[in-house]
Amino acid sequence: MLIEVCAATPESIAAAVAGGAGRIELCSALELGGLTPSAGLMRQAAGCGLPVFAMIRPRAGDFCWSAAEMDLMCDDIATARAAGMAGVVLGASRADGRLHRAALARLVAAAHGMRLTLHRCFDLTPDRAEAVEMAVALGFHRILTSGHALRAEEGLAALAEVQRLAAGRLSVMAGSGVTAANAARFTALGLRELHASCAAARPAPAAAAAFGFAAPEIRETRADLVAALVRAAALTS
Repeated sequence: MLIEVCAATPESIAAAVAGGAGRIELCSALELGGLTPSAGLMRQAAGCGLPVFAMIRPRAGDFCWSAAEMDLMCDDIATARAAGMAGVVLGASRADGRLHRAALARLVAAAHGMRLTLHRCFDLTPDRAEAVEMAVALGFHRILTSGHALRAEEGLAALAEVQRLAAGRLSVMAGSGVTAANAARFTALGLRELHASCAAARPAPAAAAAFGFAAPEIRETRADLVAALVRAAALTS
């Protein structure tokens, strides 16, 4: 069982490594679902000893990208490659939630030779089978999904369906609300990758929050929570 931990700071990267994570998804703004990390953070993370995948998402909101945003994402992929990232995390949607084949094909081409994760834009798709087939055809190595639910624990039936549809052609990685307490529910489906923040909340500095420089709470990855998830997944897989 491989545990991927999403991290947005140098401290979170260190906690993921110390806790025994197998891979890091590197982001900024985790409170928004994860945005593209800075070039400096990518370069720093590249030396952590684990494979690191950079999120490529230029803004919060939907996954319907303008032409200018597509250009920016391709540039960010080039930055990730130059920084030493092992892979990138991508997604692009049409207005109706279906995957945008042409946009994804361009992003995949820009990331040629890197490992590819299709992110949770997948959870907005109206047709899971169509989306899985497109991901396979485009060359993605895995799909990150909560099973079309807000939390993966609520999407177990859909996760099982996606696992069946993928049929060994790509990996299905459960994410959103994954913890040591529920890891067994995902390993029971035959999943071999889990995605989690393993984070705990603490109050933001009062002055920073009052001025709008920070959300009221700050979530930080903790090594003990990573280690607990790694142990729980190993015991049940």
